[in-house]
Amino acid sequence: MTTVTDTVREVVLANPAAIRVFEELGIDYCCGGEKPLREACAASRLSVEVVLARLEAAPLPQPLQEKDWQREPLASLVEHIVSTHHAFVRGECPRLLDLLDKVCSAHGANHPELDRVRSTLEQLAEELKAHLLKEEQILFPYIVAAEQASARGLSAPASCFGTVRTPVRMMMFEHDNAGQALRELRRLTNDYALPSDACLSYRTLYQALPAFETDLHRHIHLENNILFPRAIALEEKGC
Repeated sequence: MTTVTDTVREVVLANPAAIRVFEELGIDYCCGGEKPLREACAASRLSVEVVLARLEAAPLPQPLQEKDWQREPLASLVEHIVSTHHAFVRGECPRLLDLLDKVCSAHGANHPELDRVRSTLEQLAEELKAHLLKEEQILFPYIVAAEQASARGLSAPASCFGTVRTPVRMMMFEHDNAGQALRELRRLTNDYALPSDACLSYRTLYQALPAFETDLHRHIHLENNILFPRAIALEEKGC
């Protein structure tokens, strides 16, 4: 039974179907995962009773429908994040920026907000490019190596950052920045409301940007709410 004092993170970990409910209601379950449900509802100006009812009606996850990432090896979770979400970001950012160039060229004069949309997305794409590299080259290899060492009864490998909490803190800060950029894109586009003169490229763009947002939310959720807490717990266990 979900209560108003449960954190958003606890809710989605107990029932992954809550992710869809939170997405539909605009509740931040990735960067804002540590907020109690009551506080998250207040921030989104939602009735907590309505949200609780929606959560209670959400279906429980079906067996084998999705892996339980709280129990799978950290190496498997890392591989999933890289092959699924990192790959999506790398493929989708250039596509979205190309679409934006076309839409700005055709509609920029009548819709000046598109230039802000483009600059916001360009900055987000550049920051994500560096962010993914730091995870793949520094943080993720350390987590996998620490798990392997723990399985053999050995201490965690030496690192340049002392404790895993240090890079985790930086990655979560960058996740917060990405979340802010996504919110700014929604504000600039009036929640991706299409103008009456929207062409096919415009429509394609305004379908692709929310899909990009959804994937990034789930990506950050897996890291902030599952991978990072488990990595910290693993390190503390070995102390």
